[in-house]
Amino acid sequence: MKKNKVSPFTEDWLPIRDIQNGMILTSDKNYVTGVKITPRNIFILDNDMQNHILISLKNFYNMLDFEFWLVVSDRPVDISVYMSQLQLLYNKAASPAIRKLIDQDIEKGKSFINNNVVDTEYYLLFKDKKPDDIAKKIRLMINGLASCGLNASQTTNEDLRIILNNFLNGGKDTGFGVVMPV
Repeated sequence: MKKNKVSPFTEDWLPIRDIQNGMILTSDKNYVTGVKITPRNIFILDNDMQNHILISLKNFYNMLDFEFWLVVSDRPVDISVYMSQLQLLYNKAASPAIRKLIDQDIEKGKSFINNNVVDTEYYLLFKDKKPDDIAKKIRLMINGLASCGLNASQTTNEDLRIILNNFLNGGKDTGFGVVMPV
């Protein structure tokens, strides 16, 4: 009898064939896709507006007649461009008072980088086999969330890779380089 050898590589046991056009193609020919919801702090709004948004969300969720997953994912914040701009401003500033203010911003930015600050992102994902049904569901979700006062857009390839990375690696970023054939 031959023993089945279990592969130590994640890609060998995940049912993912490809990520393309903002969708994950699975080995059973389903597509996993959805929408990314732009976060909104409703707690800074008055009580009536908060209640309106919450009731609208409840109605939106009850309107969905298909299985979906609400996924919350953390994405590292990249402020390197902002930090470079601050450094340029600091170099150009003539006034010691302005240089001190800019230096304080640079130090705050360094503390963000050192403490691994992340953006929290929200997704509604679903699976389907039919591209026409997928397009309808995405439109339904985007329009339904808009009626709740929330902005949403279809997931991108990068969004899906971040979600998978968070799921598989516990949100830890890997620093692998590109493998080149010799």
